[in-house]
This record gives sequence, C-alpha cells and structure tokens, in this order.
Amino acid sequence: MMLQDIENHVEKQHLTIFGGVNDGLPEGIRTLLLLGPLEPGFWACFTGSQEYGDGRADPLDRWSERVIGDLANTLNAKAFFPFGGPPDQPFVQWAQASGRAHVSPVGPLVHDAAGLMLSYRGALGFAEVIALPDPPPNPCDTCEDRPCLSACPVGALGPAPYDAATCRTHLRHPENICMSKGCLVRRACPVSQSHGRREEQSAFHMRAFR
Repeated sequence: MMLQDIENHVEKQHLTIFGGVNDGLPEGIRTLLLLGPLEPGFWACFTGSQEYGDGRADPLDRWSERVIGDLANTLNAKAFFPFGGPPDQPFVQWAQASGRAHVSPVGPLVHDAAGLMLSYRGALGFAEVIALPDPPPNPCDTCEDRPCLSACPVGALGPAPYDAATCRTHLRHPENICMSKGCLVRRACPVSQSHGRREEQSAFHMRAFR
C-alpha cells in the first residue's frame, strides 16, 4: 500500500500523518504511522461526534479508539494509542524516531507542522514496509527569536525544568488566559501559530490537564 493511499483514508476522518517509523517496532509491525489532528476542521468533527455529546468521561480518547480502530480494520493495520495502558506504548520514542518531532528549547516535543501544539491521537501499524519521505528539518534550528523561552507568565515552562506545581497554581487563577486560549508557551511557537488549532480545542486540553 502506498503512503498517499493511507493518507487519503486518514484525512477523511480529519486526521493526518505526523510521521512514520520503519525500525524498532513491535513484533510483526514493519511500518508505523503516527496520527494527529488535521487542522483546521478536526475540532468541528470531534465536537459533532456522539462521544463529545454523551456526557461520559474521556470523550476524545473514545473518539480516537473508534475512528482509528475503524481505520485499522479498513487498512488491514493494527491500532496503537498513547493512552489506555498498561502497557504504555512508546509514543515519545516513536515520535522522535520519525524525525519529525524534536525536543524543543522548553522541553516538550515540537513538530515541523504542528509546532508545540503537537498531539498524537494514535498510530497505525502495518505488516509491510511503506516507503516514507525524508523528514523536514527541525523548525527550532531556524527560529532566531525562540519566543517559547520567555512566554510563560509565571516561569513554569522555559529554559529551566518544567515546574508543574507552579503551572497548575497559575491555571487556577481567575485572570489567567492559558485556560481559555491554551498554553502561552505553546501558542508562542511560530509553527504553532500556523497550525490552525482552535482556541476551544486548547481550552479542552487545558481543563483536562488541570
């Protein structure tokens, strides 16, 4: 199967391929494709789903399981998810092995297309080798200003190791805008700004984090 054929199926579900790996994979898997939100349009698709509206816990994870599970059945692949363990799947390792996700100056992974708004909803594993294109360069290598380093209003995410306690305290403050618009550090990344993620989607993830 050609990569473009798979991508055509994936994009119909408002997902896109965020990279692929051909080495160091689970037994029986020779190519693994990492899937993330296709922007713009992903959020409208998800919020129109049964999972979003049924009031049950973990709607996005359940949506991902259903949609990516259906893709796996259609494409004769195996679905993998970054949640639901143990066992936990090594998505960070796979992301870096794809050559399209890199450790950013502030710590979290940065992606050539999604920037610091990188989010994996799952992956598809194939028994055959699928030819993959060469990955683009690390976007941080040509980012001169590196606004991510100074964007956090309380210094929780920057050059120093991440201070989760300070971050959560800030998120409880009624006047913070990270809860309603998304993490200021992630938003400051120039690549993130061109990714097209809706503020409502970032707020959804921030509520889950807090």
